[in-house]
Amino acid sequence: MKHTIRHVPDGGVTFEAFCTAPHCDGNSGPMDDQEAAQDWCLRHTGSTGHDMFRRVVTDHACVTRDE
Repeated sequence: MKHTIRHVPDGGVTFEAFCTAPHCDGNSGPMDDQEAAQDWCLRHTGSTGHDMFRRVVTDHACVTRDE
C-alpha cells in the first residue's frame, strides 16, 4: 500500500533561529514571519557580535493513502 505526504497550508509555517556561539542560548523563538526571525539574528549580532545561527523552518504535513 502506498502513501503520499504533502504540506498542509492551513497548518502554517514557523521560523526559528538559534545562536550557535559557544555558551549562548539565544534564540528567536517560533515566529510566523521569516523576516522577523532574520531581524532577531541581526539584532543579536549587533548586541553580542555572534554571527552564526541555525535556522529552522517547520511546516505541517498530512499523509494520505494512495487510491
